[in-house]
Amino acid sequence: MSHRFTRRSSKVITTVALTAATASAAFLSAQAAPATTYPAPPAHSTAAHLGHLSDVRITQHFDLAAGQMPENIALLPDGTAYVTLAASRQIAQITPRGNTRILATLPAPADGGVKTPVLGFPLATGIVHAPDAATYVLYATGGADLTGLWRVAPGKAPKRISALPANGLPNGLALDRHSKRLYITDSVLGTVSTVPLSGGRPTTWSTAPELASTGFLGANGAKVHDGALWVTNLDKGTLLRIPIRHGNRAGVPQVKATGLAGIDDFAFTGRGNEVLATLNAPNKVVRIKPNGTSTTVLDAGDGLQNPTSVALRGKEVYVLSAAYTTAKDPNLLRARLHGLHR
Repeated sequence: MSHRFTRRSSKVITTVALTAATASAAFLSAQAAPATTYPAPPAHSTAAHLGHLSDVRITQHFDLAAGQMPENIALLPDGTAYVTLAASRQIAQITPRGNTRILATLPAPADGGVKTPVLGFPLATGIVHAPDAATYVLYATGGADLTGLWRVAPGKAPKRISALPANGLPNGLALDRHSKRLYITDSVLGTVSTVPLSGGRPTTWSTAPELASTGFLGANGAKVHDGALWVTNLDKGTLLRIPIRHGNRAGVPQVKATGLAGIDDFAFTGRGNEVLATLNAPNKVVRIKPNGTSTTVLDAGDGLQNPTSVALRGKEVYVLSAAYTTAKDPNLLRARLHGLHR
């Protein structure tokens, strides 16, 4: 890590779920630590037991001092995971056997990314792996030359295929495989935009007030599911469903769940509209039923360290923790989800 990154970015290192000031102190304390000792995964967890999870274990550790704060995950059918590492600006591939390979590092801004809205450091955020074998990643830098949607194709250097507003923070990324469009949430501007897989100029899709922040970060995680774009709002603690109308028009947002402080990313379990969601500051993963009620299924006792993203492959659950404020063991946790009838 460069001296510039340590001095400037550590002042505001934060996750998309917590205040910059708190995160800064935690990141600085991590920098001062001579070594990291990882706690052994717990033998069991009350939260996991109540939420019908089993075989909870941490399978991957990341280097916090190098800025490897896992932010978002995309899973392949074979269990290969593609992960954005926020502050190191990296895209990593993790094989089913647990081997990690850095596929690409996005270019550093000339000013160190100090103009990145709210956060003050450049970061790789949302990620999607598409049928064309390319990986699509969002990058926020505060600069017009680098902020945008990037394509990482096998054997090729990363390429920006769509410029996004430098005064925004592109965060959540979702692919509609039918229309071959990518949906992009902006946590600062409170918008959703669309870009074709081929790239090009973004089109503003929704500016609904439900997407706005209340002072920090608003629209966050995004998924296309059952004819709608589902979006979390971190500041408001809500899960939204926005119908995708004819002609790719945005419908009126429907609030499907509330009271979810620090909600970041989410994934559908395969049972209707039921989801698992990460609550970053509270260090929880919750199971949200279609009626909006939620139950904690993982917590800090299981090894969560500011969970940022969750994905499922069948009944196998993958959860990333960035340790932005805990400053302990950014990791990938896996577990088995029970109680599903597919």
